[in-house]
Amino acid sequence: MRIHDRPIQERIEALLALSREHADAYCSPSAWLARERYLAAHPTRIVVMKCMDGRIHIPHATRTPLGIITPFRNLGGIFHLGWPYLGEMLADTVYEATRGGHGVLMIITYHFSRGEKNRGCAGFDCDAEAALAHARAIRAQAEQLFGHDHRHVYPLVCGFETDGDALIVHGDDDTRLDIGELSLADAGDLDRRVAALCPDMPTDIRRDLLPLLEGNLQHVDSMRGVSRKLDIEHREWVICVGRGFDFLHLPNTALIVGPYSPDLSEPIGTAAAIIEANMKAGRIPDDGFLLLASTPYLEVGVDRARAEMKSHFLTEFATQVIHREHPQLAKRMLQRTAVVHWPSRRLELLSDA
Repeated sequence: MRIHDRPIQERIEALLALSREHADAYCSPSAWLARERYLAAHPTRIVVMKCMDGRIHIPHATRTPLGIITPFRNLGGIFHLGWPYLGEMLADTVYEATRGGHGVLMIITYHFSRGEKNRGCAGFDCDAEAALAHARAIRAQAEQLFGHDHRHVYPLVCGFETDGDALIVHGDDDTRLDIGELSLADAGDLDRRVAALCPDMPTDIRRDLLPLLEGNLQHVDSMRGVSRKLDIEHREWVICVGRGFDFLHLPNTALIVGPYSPDLSEPIGTAAAIIEANMKAGRIPDDGFLLLASTPYLEVGVDRARAEMKSHFLTEFATQVIHREHPQLAKRMLQRTAVVHWPSRRLELLSDA
């Protein structure tokens, strides 16, 4: 029996077990050493703006150690850098990097399927061109914030083809580098191709982009000829609100609402409507769904207390929205409120309901 078909309590326990496994793997000596070695060789800070879709696991698809890439996840990969909290987080990331003498590579993603349009991004009604246009709009906003010369922050638009896990790097004037069209023999030519595609990319940032592309080329090559189930049926049964959900890269399991938009009620209501439709269609059991709120913290004391307060607020806010807009669904809601110790990625439950 797959996780989507199990009783709700079993599904919740399986999800929490996954979070514990993720934290254990992240905290292992080997993983810690891998991160330290990688950052010593490739100090550019990497930020990825992406959809909450569990298929888009950039560290896995690029064979990058966990903890190197900082993800920003939201329904549909829809962002606006004018959102106050999002803008502050990005600015803080850039300030920290520049104070350390490092550049920032900001990868702005959209996703699509080559084999079937309906496997694309539901946030854009599976319209890949609309998703690409939104990614380019975010790039323009990043240029307003951090400079059009791209010397310190390089905003790079990348497609992610979910059938083969291939990255598509976009340059100006519709030029692109599609990793899915290359073979392993092309690995030695990637530097030249990227330099031609993005001639204004600083040398140090291009140096630190190359391992991602090389890793993606190896990953894509390993997937060729391998039978793979392309599960496209919506079977989400979790609504996640907040941050700290790095462990959640299961396709069609969770709908993640990042705490970035000034109006969280809209994406929360949309997520609840998807869950309700899944139950009515029989894609998931109607015995319940999970609302999980989470906030990361770095230190004990005030920082953790603030994270607790924020997570409780997110739980209460989301609960009110779901009760107001989907009262019948709200009767089947189970809640978990948590904080995440960010240095260890460990999810710590605060309450059950």
